Amino acid sequence: MPALSERVWRHAKAFLSFAKWLLYSCLIGGIVGLVAVAFHWGIHWASLLRGENPWIIFFLPLGGISILLLYRVCGMEKDRGTNLVLVAVRDAERLKLRTAPLIFLSTILTHLVGGSAGREGAALQLGASLSAYIGRELRLDEKDERIVVMCGMSAAFSALFGTPLTSAIFAMEVVSVGTMYYAALVPCMSASFIALLTAQRFGLHIQDGYPISDALQLSVLPILQTAALGALCAVLSVLFCRAMHLSHRLYAKYLPSPLVRAAVGGALVLCLTLLVGSQTYNGAGDAVIRRLLAGDTIPEAFLLKILFTALTLGAGFRGGEIVPALFTGCAFGTWAGPMLGLPHGFAGALAMAAVFCGATNCPMTSILLALELFGNEGLPLYALCCGVSYMLSGYYGLYSEQKILYSKFRPERVNQKAK
Repeated sequence: MPALSERVWRHAKAFLSFAKWLLYSCLIGGIVGLVAVAFHWGIHWASLLRGENPWIIFFLPLGGISILLLYRVCGMEKDRGTNLVLVAVRDAERLKLRTAPLIFLSTILTHLVGGSAGREGAALQLGASLSAYIGRELRLDEKDERIVVMCGMSAAFSALFGTPLTSAIFAMEVVSVGTMYYAALVPCMSASFIALLTAQRFGLHIQDGYPISDALQLSVLPILQTAALGALCAVLSVLFCRAMHLSHRLYAKYLPSPLVRAAVGGALVLCLTLLVGSQTYNGAGDAVIRRLLAGDTIPEAFLLKILFTALTLGAGFRGGEIVPALFTGCAFGTWAGPMLGLPHGFAGALAMAAVFCGATNCPMTSILLALELFGNEGLPLYALCCGVSYMLSGYYGLYSEQKILYSKFRPERVNQKAK
């Protein structure tokens, strides 16, 4: 009888824990989803306004200064962005609520004046800071707060990008490469689904994704072609990460004053835009991705997007690196893929997933990203391309606080930070 009652009690505790996390994650998914919808419309409005008034890009230097002053006034000038979110999950470091309105306003301002940045990286900070505050209000302990932060990351990413499975697994996988926080699986998925449903209630992601009509089936030649593209994407992802980190170091070395850095960075992006003669590389670039997948080819686009994004984010503008990484991969794939014999659109889609994988060190997330963005046609080849990119990209990554716990080449621990 004592053994039976102990088993019953264990099952009861498991059920109560399940019910608790279902409640918490749905609450977080709803709240973060609403804020993410407002964030989406803010960025959409800013991009439309700049599109109708291209002269707004002349305010790039002023926009950079304004963002720096905003963070300085709020005492967040040394904010570490997404890296702090990773530390919050791994080491329970406290996230401040003020991060949410700061990243909300500053990312919209970056898009308004024409900085090259995404929105999903900013969404991770937005969702994490909001959910951390909710966790503190609920008087959760440190371990539960970590799960709550991952719920917020999943919810914000899902509401903005429309990929609920990718969002949930990304939050669990990105912090420590080689291990996943499986205790957060149900909470993250629940928060992700609720956030997506919230976004859909406001008209977002009703028919999202990128239609790919030329996907190949698994056979010997496509396997070889895909593996070759994956290897090239590994090199490109390292270049992308190195450019992002190097820009920060060079700005800090030659322009010690953050305000001067922001002004000069804005001026450099402005001059580069004028030299290019269009605003193709300003903002996130989702419309350009769709053009490229539909048949356009711009050979130099992947290098220019890296340069625009590095100059923008290194100077202190706010936003994410994920959509620029997808843009870079798509532009490279639609140029290099056909030279390897791969169909144009399919090659762009493969490279999008593979460069994302090499830059974030998240292979499971990348495979799910391909599934949710492009459908299940050719899914084994997406997985192969991501796997090759993951393995050959070494220990580089977008986030310096990301820990790589296991070797990419042997089943042994390495326990080092991403370069």
